[in-house]
Amino acid sequence: MTSQIPRRRQAERRGLRLWNVGLVLALAFTAAVLTAGFVFYAGWDLLGARQLQKQPKLDSKTLFDLVKLSFGVVAGAGALVALVVAYRRQRVDEDGALRDATRLHTERFTTAVSQLGDDSAAVRLGGVHALAGLADDAPTRELRQTCVDVLCAYLRLPYTAEADLPAGDTSAHHAYLSLREVRHTVIRLVRDHLRLPSEHPHSWRGLHLDFTGVVFDGGDFSRAVFSSGTVDFTGAKFSSGRVDFIGAEFSGGMVDFTKAVFCGTKVDFYGAEFSGCVVNFSGAEFSGSMVNFSGAKFSAGGVGFTTAVFSRGMVNFSKAEFSGTPVSFIEAEFSGGTVAFTEAKFCAGTVAFSKAKFSAGTVSFTRAGYSGGTVNFTEAEFSGGTVSFIEAEFSGGSVDFTAANFSGGTVILAKAHFSGATVAFIDAHFSGGTVDFTRAQFVQGTVDFGSPEFSGGTVDFTLANFSGGTIDYNSAIFSGGAVDFTLASGMCPACISLSSPMPGLTLSDPWRLPA
Repeated sequence: MTSQIPRRRQAERRGLRLWNVGLVLALAFTAAVLTAGFVFYAGWDLLGARQLQKQPKLDSKTLFDLVKLSFGVVAGAGALVALVVAYRRQRVDEDGALRDATRLHTERFTTAVSQLGDDSAAVRLGGVHALAGLADDAPTRELRQTCVDVLCAYLRLPYTAEADLPAGDTSAHHAYLSLREVRHTVIRLVRDHLRLPSEHPHSWRGLHLDFTGVVFDGGDFSRAVFSSGTVDFTGAKFSSGRVDFIGAEFSGGMVDFTKAVFCGTKVDFYGAEFSGCVVNFSGAEFSGSMVNFSGAKFSAGGVGFTTAVFSRGMVNFSKAEFSGTPVSFIEAEFSGGTVAFTEAKFCAGTVAFSKAKFSAGTVSFTRAGYSGGTVNFTEAEFSGGTVSFIEAEFSGGSVDFTAANFSGGTVILAKAHFSGATVAFIDAHFSGGTVDFTRAQFVQGTVDFGSPEFSGGTVDFTLANFSGGTIDYNSAIFSGGAVDFTLASGMCPACISLSSPMPGLTLSDPWRLPA
């Protein structure tokens, strides 16, 4: 009895659709007849009401013409009715085809997912390829996203890396290799579909990819195109092998590495392009890996390493280009390793190290170029390590050490070239360490030491050259340490502004303090 209810409801729905179609046809036919009558009457009236030539009798030819006009209108209305019917039939057929395709998709989906849970790696591989094929054949974008979600979820399943396997356990090692092959196949299929152009029917561009917490021991995303959507590596662990994003393109959307852990692998973004998207490494940990952004291009987006921790390894931005893109290391901790911006180009962008802590390691901007941008070390703490701007080029813009605390370590601006730029140490505190401007070139620039406290350490301008620039020590508090202008050249005495004697200030001929 119960099994007959769905069939009865389907019959009722079919009957209702047929009744609706019949009603539409009846209304359309009635409208056509009324229209034909109106046309006939209007033609009749026109013969006598528009001052046309009157005839005592309506001849057969005129009557026949009116009848032809009326039936021509009826034929047009009939064609319109036929068009409506054909459209309705097409919609019904399309809906039916979509339901059939969805039902078939669901059946295939269930089979493919069950294969992913099989004990055999070969069967799992078959399930991975079946799901990828289902995504390609999916009748709707939502069903395609579902297939991709399952593939990503497979990567998120618990996974033991090779380094964590029991020593000497051959069977465990073989099982690991089989499982790794399946996982790398998933990554390869995702990459291959992201390489396809957007107009390709099998392209996965614009879909969301969730790799949250995934353990990566290798994988290749090179030349993949991530356009819009979200690529989420939050909490992912890069433990071994190599993960390639070489030549990848990120346009729009977000690439999220929040709290990701890099501990023994290489993640390579060489030559990648980021346009209009945000790359977020907030809270990430770098301990023994290399993350390579050399030659990458960033435009109208942002790169964030806020609160990231660098204890070992290297993050390399050598020869990268930043066009109006902020790079944030706010509150990051540098206790080892290297972050390299060697020969990077910054066009009106900002590199922020506000409140960052430098206790060891190196941050290098050697030969970097700045066109109107800002490097911000506001309230940063330097207790060790090195921050290097050797031979960097500053065309306008600023390097801001306001309220920074120098108790150790070294900030090197040797041979840097400042063309109209400002270096600010306002309210900074020097109790140790070194700030080195040896052989730096200042062209119409300013070095502002407004209200700093010198109780130790060294600020060294040895052999620096000033072409109209200004060194301002107004309100400086000097109780120790040294500021050395030995063999500096090109600056007149009035270019040094002092509000009180500085016992640690060293000058050499022809330099003299103002009277």
